[in-house]
Amino acid sequence: MMIVLRLIHIGCGVYWAGTMIFYSVMLEPSLRASGPEGGKVLQALMRRGHMTIMPIVAGLTILTGIELMRNASGGFVPEWFSSGPGRGYSIGGLAAILSLGLGLAVTRPLGLRMSALTKQAAVAAEPDRSKLTAELETVGRHMRLGARTVTLLVVIAVVLMAIARYL
Repeated sequence: MMIVLRLIHIGCGVYWAGTMIFYSVMLEPSLRASGPEGGKVLQALMRRGHMTIMPIVAGLTILTGIELMRNASGGFVPEWFSSGPGRGYSIGGLAAILSLGLGLAVTRPLGLRMSALTKQAAVAAEPDRSKLTAELETVGRHMRLGARTVTLLVVIAVVLMAIARYL
């Protein structure tokens, strides 16, 4: 059972972290540079279920991580959490949980709003299109900040998970 939990935890964690890093470093800047055409890519990602898949993958990462921590800590024995590995895994787990919470509460709703605005702007006439485009830029700035924060938290979690056993 521990092998299966680790495989799910690591596999989902790699997908989650890799996707967030790719999005923040490569995809989002490319979408922004593409102007209105970037909105079409965002729409295609939405149709493929990106905004549904990511929270599921993140949730599986966290749930399996909690079970792995329960096992490693001997059933959440308090003394384990004051050890180097206990602190490392705990802080990494907290970073992952905060990342998922921020993603669900901020980034996901902003992404859905961007998608709706992109659809509206595509068919709107002036001056409504200009208003929608301005709102889209504002939502995009907030989305970038949220996604970069989520990415930073995920990277912190990954780093701590990778080194915690040596602390």
